[in-house]
Amino acid sequence: MTLEEQRRHMLTGSMYDDLTPELLAARQRTVLLTTEYNASFGQAQDVREAILRRLLRDVGKGCHFEPTFRCEFGFNISVGDRFYANFDCVMLDGGGITIGDDVLFGPRVGIYTSNHAIDSFERAAGGCYAKPVVIGDRVWIGGDVTINQGVTVGTGSIVGSGSVVTRSVPAGVIAVGNPARVLREITDADKTGFTRGS
Repeated sequence: MTLEEQRRHMLTGSMYDDLTPELLAARQRTVLLTTEYNASFGQAQDVREAILRRLLRDVGKGCHFEPTFRCEFGFNISVGDRFYANFDCVMLDGGGITIGDDVLFGPRVGIYTSNHAIDSFERAAGGCYAKPVVIGDRVWIGGDVTINQGVTVGTGSIVGSGSVVTRSVPAGVIAVGNPARVLREITDADKTGFTRGS
């Protein structure tokens, strides 16, 4: 199978061989590109975004990762406009990661779409499966949050620091904990008048 065929197969959620020469080479390329991107800190935004466009599937305007950013492949990550990730963001994107507009990540956010086989012999042979993660528009993910495979975080929601997200979070809520659970809805009472559009 070609790399593109393997990429499409991973996105189906079926078991795949994590140890093929094509996937090993793709990870090596990604390490080199993320290293180049991290080393570009302080350069012009268009220079940095050009590196991201070589790395990620889709990159919106004003996308910024603080150092250090790491991902597994990059080719399964789509990021919307005005995305900001604080320090030490990690994305394992075998199953696909889609991030909307105006999304904020705190430091040390990890998104893990891939999982190893449960059977130890299958795991040793490279067996993996992956499920997508989707982050809606205007979401804030707090520091040290872990987002596991198959999760959607709805538009406008907040995931509190240190949470482990194992199931989807609806739109317009605050979710916290391990595993993360909805704490409450975000309401008009949360508005401070900071902006006219709030």
